[in-house]
Amino acid sequence: MHHRSGSNKKKRKEGGVQSTDALPSSSSSSSLGTADFLKLKALSDGPPKELKIRLIKVESGDRETFIASEVEEKRIPLQEISIKNTASEIIRACKNARVTGKFKESYLLPAFSVKPVLSTEQPIPREKLNPPTPSIYLESKRDAFSPVLLQFCTDSKNPITVIRGLAGSLRLNLGLFSTKSLVEANADQMVEVRTQVQQPADENWDPSGTGQTWPCESSRSHTTIAKYAQYQASSFQESLQEEKGSDDEEDDEEEKKPTTALQISSKLKPVGKIIKFGTNIDLSDPKRWKPQLQELQKLPAFMRVSSSGNMLSHVGHTILGMNTVQLYMKVPGSRTPGHQENNNFCSVNINIGPGDCEWFAVHDNYWGAISDFCEKHGVDYLTGSWWPVLDDLYRANIPVYRFVQRPGDLVWINAGTVHWVQAVGWCNNIAWNVGPLNAYQYQLALERLEWNEVKKVKSIVPMIHVSWNVAQTVKISDPDTYKMIKHCLLQSIKHIQILRDQLVAGGKKISYQSRVKDEPAYYCNECDVEVFDLLFVTSENGSRKMYTVHCEDCARERNPALTNVVVLEQYRMEELMSTYDSFSLVMHLHVKHTHIHILNRVQGIKSTVIFLK
Repeated sequence: MHHRSGSNKKKRKEGGVQSTDALPSSSSSSSLGTADFLKLKALSDGPPKELKIRLIKVESGDRETFIASEVEEKRIPLQEISIKNTASEIIRACKNARVTGKFKESYLLPAFSVKPVLSTEQPIPREKLNPPTPSIYLESKRDAFSPVLLQFCTDSKNPITVIRGLAGSLRLNLGLFSTKSLVEANADQMVEVRTQVQQPADENWDPSGTGQTWPCESSRSHTTIAKYAQYQASSFQESLQEEKGSDDEEDDEEEKKPTTALQISSKLKPVGKIIKFGTNIDLSDPKRWKPQLQELQKLPAFMRVSSSGNMLSHVGHTILGMNTVQLYMKVPGSRTPGHQENNNFCSVNINIGPGDCEWFAVHDNYWGAISDFCEKHGVDYLTGSWWPVLDDLYRANIPVYRFVQRPGDLVWINAGTVHWVQAVGWCNNIAWNVGPLNAYQYQLALERLEWNEVKKVKSIVPMIHVSWNVAQTVKISDPDTYKMIKHCLLQSIKHIQILRDQLVAGGKKISYQSRVKDEPAYYCNECDVEVFDLLFVTSENGSRKMYTVHCEDCARERNPALTNVVVLEQYRMEELMSTYDSFSLVMHLHVKHTHIHILNRVQGIKSTVIFLK
């Protein structure tokens, strides 16, 4: 163990007395005797200087290590600990606090909030309840890689952005995702099918067709890409026949006007025919979908499935449909019901075509009001299937963005945005999630982590695990993001250390078992809460091969004394302390600001058109 004891490099014996080697020889002119000289010398040095050191024991599995800590530092009460404190100060405060009972604190500080403040007192005029959707037209490939595009898409004031013709400007070969290409590539791949009732996009009728409602349940089954492709094609052929038949009945003048897919959709009866929507098709296998996945590498880094600035690339394992691509095969009327993305992450959606999709979106600020509507209509906001009644939203003063996504258009769904989508024509879409490392995204992800825990819903993104991985591997230059992540790590250390001390005091042995490469994050088998570092493990039916992870609460519910429960520790405390102390804010690289010119609304579609200059 090493510690510094001031700048004085002279060797001293106990008591601060000089060794006899340093005494003057007998020829010295001093008339003092040896003993008197020693006293005088000691006084001239002043009182002996001491640096009191206390050794704090840190147990990690079967090992014990000690932290050398200066006693002179004042004791900091646990409630006064902040991100300005060192890891050893946090540990010491935890030990001094001697917490009894369950320790539970939020990973978020209200003081760090970066959410836009909305005044909800004033009623919003009717025309502002349908705000224009920001629609960005890229004039060149360079525009797609402009930092301004990233700034605009991730701005907390913009819940949703359409990037028109992105595929064209980046020369993306969307033909790779056409139904024909998909059948040629992997005809036997499984497709989840949702059987739904075809109806107009702004309506949601109850099964009897007598009134509008929020729940929109659909039954689930499975098929293959080849079989769904056959259904999609025959549905298109049938529609062409129907269209031709109805055209024959109309007069010559009407016959001259082509009927668009949008017009076909608008002719739907309130409760229409039964349709099938092919959803959640997994394109994660890099061998089976190599050309398709390679093509998506042409996208700007912040939109890619994987990039260093994407929190989902720091999970360390696959989360299907989030850090992998999913495909959707649609016929007119196919519905993706209302939802926020898992843990409020951003998402990217590209329409492959040939038909359009109609989108509805609401800013995260209003999710609570929409959740209340769901509860009122007997459908679970987080796990149920619902389609908002637009009039309900307008009456509640909630603005709704509404727009059409054409083939080649990319929709960027910002963090927390509530959205629901309906196919207007026959089309395929590809989508995945992205977690940009900014304060707004991080805050909303942690908020949903804590709300999910209250509602006993699994957080698909293990945010505590991700936060530690990000702290180890990413340099953060934004002060707000840094403060939030550092606070999360601080809270994590507190939870671990206090729980650890309580277990040891109760005589429970903790066994160290280091994580292995690509090992997934763990969740409680009972309540689905994320379990980080300290795992409460039981072997099911006495089997050596079947181990189940629990959180402390659920483990104690099964067995209050934790008999037959093994407590595994996946990180040594000094590892976490080292990561915490070395995670610091880096100097920001200045980016030259580019102006965004906003033009007037384009006729026909209510959207704000933006050109990057």
